[in-house]
Amino acid sequence: MGEGLRATRGRTVRPGGRQAARTPPLRPGGYDPADYTTAVVRSAREAGVSPVLLMAVLHNEAYKPHHPLLERVWQWWKRDASFGVANMHRATFEKVRRAHALPGRWQDLRDDPAFAVHVAALHLKDLDRVLPERCARRYRRDELLALGYNAGERNMRAFARGVPPGPMARSYLRRLRDHWPRAARAVAEEDASRGALGSPAQR
Repeated sequence: MGEGLRATRGRTVRPGGRQAARTPPLRPGGYDPADYTTAVVRSAREAGVSPVLLMAVLHNEAYKPHHPLLERVWQWWKRDASFGVANMHRATFEKVRRAHALPGRWQDLRDDPAFAVHVAALHLKDLDRVLPERCARRYRRDELLALGYNAGERNMRAFARGVPPGPMARSYLRRLRDHWPRAARAVAEEDASRGALGSPAQR
């Protein structure tokens, strides 16, 4: 467990009182991004980004197990591996950490899913700030932000100008579109459980 975290009935609590979501399961096939809908909705609304987008990104990043032990093994095999349920690389985390004066370390993404979701929401917010208002009509703004999350800010801005994405980015976008209805249902169910009037309009 990262420094500055303490256990509380199977969960962790970060300094400042942010309660972390439960640790992803160790068993293969046991991970479901919908388990983190509460953290997704809270972090997305705090950051001012679409919770459906953030949830769909988590679905796209669920291609490998996210249990902390397995991520440690993964990093031993691949030193530049990404960490956490939102699959974030160290360089991206450090950029977000500096921009938002975040506590914690990159390794905390591995041990604290709610922190990982929070940082991912802030990263999407930062991408939204640099995405031009007028973009190629072939993509929705949320799709461009997801492509930026996957392929980086520079590529996102190129796609926004109409530059065709490569095979990996196209595959990421196809999966995002496939996951979108499931992500939207999870967010709607979370809103209903809270007695909310509904999620804000998608951008």
